[in-house]
Parts: sequence; C-alpha cells; structure tokens
Amino acid sequence: MPISLDILIIVVSIALAAFFAAAETALTAASRARMHALEMSGETRAALVTRLIGMRGRLISTMLLGGQFVTIGSSAIATSVMLDLYGENGVIVATVVMTTLIVVFGEVMPKTIAIAYPDRVALMLAPPVLFFVTIFTPVVLAVEALVRLFLRIVGVSLIETDPGVTGHEELMGAVDILHREGEVERSERDMFGGLLELSEVPVADVMVHRTKMRLIDADMPPDEVVREAIESPYTRLPLWRGDPDNIIGILHAKDLLRALVVCGGDATKLKIAEIALDPWFVPEATSLRDQLQAFLRRKTHSALVVDEYGVVQGLVTLEDIIEEIVGDIRDEHDEALQGVRRQRDGSVVVDGGVTIRDLNRAMDWNLPDEEAATVAGLVIHEARAIPDPRQVFAFHGFRFEVLRRQKNRIAALRVTPLAARGAGRQAAESEGEATAQE
Repeated sequence: MPISLDILIIVVSIALAAFFAAAETALTAASRARMHALEMSGETRAALVTRLIGMRGRLISTMLLGGQFVTIGSSAIATSVMLDLYGENGVIVATVVMTTLIVVFGEVMPKTIAIAYPDRVALMLAPPVLFFVTIFTPVVLAVEALVRLFLRIVGVSLIETDPGVTGHEELMGAVDILHREGEVERSERDMFGGLLELSEVPVADVMVHRTKMRLIDADMPPDEVVREAIESPYTRLPLWRGDPDNIIGILHAKDLLRALVVCGGDATKLKIAEIALDPWFVPEATSLRDQLQAFLRRKTHSALVVDEYGVVQGLVTLEDIIEEIVGDIRDEHDEALQGVRRQRDGSVVVDGGVTIRDLNRAMDWNLPDEEAATVAGLVIHEARAIPDPRQVFAFHGFRFEVLRRQKNRIAALRVTPLAARGAGRQAAESEGEATAQE
C-alpha cells in the first residue's frame, strides 16, 4: 500500500477518534433542560440529542468502541509504515508519534472544545452519532452481554442499591452552581430553594412562638377587646379564656368591625366569643407544603400549632409560608430582618429568638438547623447548658458571645464569622504597626 494512502488513513482515523471523543464529552455534558427548551421551540436536532442522552449507556459504549477501533487501526498502520522506514526502531517511532497525535488531536483538543461548548457541539454531532449508534448496536449489545456475564461470574452485581441524588437535590445543586457562576441572582436562588424545601420544613420552624403571640382575653369588656384589636398590628388574634393555653377562637378584625357596625358603634353590645372563628389546630411536625395545601383547601390563613401533648406552641400563617419562599415581606419602615443588627466590625447582634433559617438567608451563612430552630437553641444545644452572659463559644466557623439572658432564655448574642474576626484583627494590627512607624 502506498505510503501516501497509509498517511491518509491515519489522518482520517485520528479525525474519527476526535469525532468520537468530542461526541462522548458533549452529549454527556449537554444540558437536558436546554435541549428540552430547544425541542419545544421546534429544533429537530435537540430531539435527537435528548434521545441520545436517554440511551446514555449505549451511547458511551458506541463512542468508546468506535474510538478504540480507529485508534488501534491507525496505530497498526503507523507501525507498519514506520517499520518499513526505520526498521526495528520503527516501533518506538510509531509509538511516540501516534501517542502524541492521538492524545493531542484525537482526545484532548476535541474534548476541550466539547466541554467548552457542550450544547452547540452536541447539536452539531447528534445526527452522525445516531447513525453510528444504530449500526454499532448489535456489536454493543454483544459486548454488554459479555461484560455482564463476566461480572456475574466474579460476583459483581449491577443492581442499584444507592438511591443517589434526589430530584430536589439535583435541582438545588444546579441552581446553586448557576448562582456561583453569576447567572442566577441570590434572591432567585433563595426563592427556588425555599420552594423546594417546603416539604422538608415543619411549621414549627416558621411559626410565631407562643411567647410572641398577641393574645386577647375573651372575658375582657368588649370595648377593651376592640381597643386591643385596633392597637394590634395583626388582623387575626387568638382568644383565650381562663388560661392562655385554652384558645377558644380566632378573632378577625374585619369580623369585629362588621359586628361593631351592626351594633351601631356601641362596643358594649358585642359578643366577642360569638364573633370569633373556631380555632384550627395543626401538629408542629406538619410540613410547610402540607400546611400550604391545607390553607388552600380550608380557605383560611392561620392555624395554631400544637405539640404531641396538645399544648399550643405557636401560630402559623399563610404569610409565614410565603415568606419562606419569597423572603421577608415588609413595608418601607421594617428592618431587613427583625432582631438582626449588623455591626461595623463584621459581627451581628442577634436576638435569641431569631430562627437560624432567617439568619442564614439574611446573612448568606450556613449554620445548621437540624438540632435547633433558633440561634439561642443552637448555642444551648452546642453548650449542653444555658450559658451566662459574656460566655463565648466557637463552633461551625462562628464565634458566639452571649450578651443578655432573661431567666432561662438567651435574649441576645453577638455572632461573628471567625474568618471576619481574623481579618479584623489583622487589619487592626496592621493599622497599629503603621501608626508606630509614623
């Protein structure tokens, strides 16, 4: 065979190796969501890409098989040519030359291009790839059968036992990566994450705790009840009788005003207990997703949260659940987050009752909330005791200093990221050195 024809075959083989390498990389890295969007817009090649991604195992086997065929074939031809040219040293020359050509032009370069433009390369190569997958199918099936037989002989099972990553985790991971790359805003990432986590967060994590609930004594004179309702910032107020734990109803401000109009404005004629709506109690372990669906079914916006003993622990509203998705809903006079005050030194003064979830969202931190719902609860859990004022703890990459304690409750803390504290100390030392030099 003429040397020129051998060289042509080698060049074509390296080009095919590059094709198989680029196709494997591009079709593995291509975005299924992007392909689906293009397919919906009428792009026929996107449908081919989606089809190939759906048969990923056969696709990879075909690309590997095709790549090995052309690589081994071109190496054999190159060895034959080099033996004719250089004699016994031809094997070494062929090995060096072909390894360089295949690695650079048949593997690294096409894969680099494919990983940089996976969607574009996948769309371009999808038709010929489908052709090769079709004609190589019998061979691929035979190879797969042989592999499975060998694995069965050596006792390796191919049955998947690890559940792997869930759909929610995959979506959240994708959004987090897009946020790091600057394609998704932090607020959008938080909203998407809040929506996905509704099924994992119990109402106890977002409710208004019983210590912060605004309650009204049903046995108070009606005019005082009206005054309390007007002064309250809330439209739905729990009524209790005899004991604050004995909630007998929920008083809606609009119902109260309607009844007041019917009575001609005479508050003394009101029968508060008859105006109130029946209380609705839900377990504290109810997920936010289930509670949201329950709110929609019952067409009501609030529910009382009780523990396993039936004791009222707090109040959850529809707004609490919506805020878990979209963030804090506030007017122009509200702080970004009640109970959180940033300090110039990088620390944050936090009320003990602030939830860890709200603090993480406001400060873009990652404090764990598995063992405690509030910042104070986290400190107590880690300290295994109720700390005294001025005590300092360091865990999870933060420094916690107890500022104020009310009876058995931590009222305020100073939280400082250890990295920020170290940077502040270094800056102070640098400033001191500069002053000394002056």
